[in-house]
Amino acid sequence: MNVWDYFKNLFQEAEESSPFKPLIHEAIKRNEKELAQYENWKSSLDRRRTIDWLNDQYAIWQALPDDIDDSILFLNTPSSKGFAVHFDKGKISPDQSSHLLDFIKERVLTLNYRPQVSDTRTWSEKKVVKTIDRYYLKPRTSRTPDGKIKQIFGNITLELLHKDNTPFNLKFSATAYNDRLYHPPLEFQVLMNSILQ
Repeated sequence: MNVWDYFKNLFQEAEESSPFKPLIHEAIKRNEKELAQYENWKSSLDRRRTIDWLNDQYAIWQALPDDIDDSILFLNTPSSKGFAVHFDKGKISPDQSSHLLDFIKERVLTLNYRPQVSDTRTWSEKKVVKTIDRYYLKPRTSRTPDGKIKQIFGNITLELLHKDNTPFNLKFSATAYNDRLYHPPLEFQVLMNSILQ
């Protein structure tokens, strides 16, 4: 194959890409510099302010849902609970986006969860290059004497969406099974209190 054909095929693949058929699909990897920046962020005032803001917004949403900041949304359905933070609204700096993603994942892993998927997908959509960094975490399930499965909070998904290499939003959700094989999940508030320490 000559160079022209190679680039023609590459552009065609980019045009035909989607979240389910990404142009690039690989594991999330943090280099040494990124890991050092993350460790510094964890002990920084920026992290404390971010976590305090998330805690405040969650408390406001529970009492006065119409009064939350317009840069956050909360999800509350019978099977899924969670939130989405929009970085373009300016309440959380986009520079903190990957740190917040990794921090929440790290906190969830302390709750008897294991990583199931850790990947990044890149595709083209309407002349915009989109990338999603995603963690999918599953509980280390066990059975109780009645034979039912403890699902803790259910399956947890974290997704950080970039548009043209700029962080756009971060979504966090816990999705539980609602059938007779499983015990009901623990309250979402317990999960929020655990991750936002």
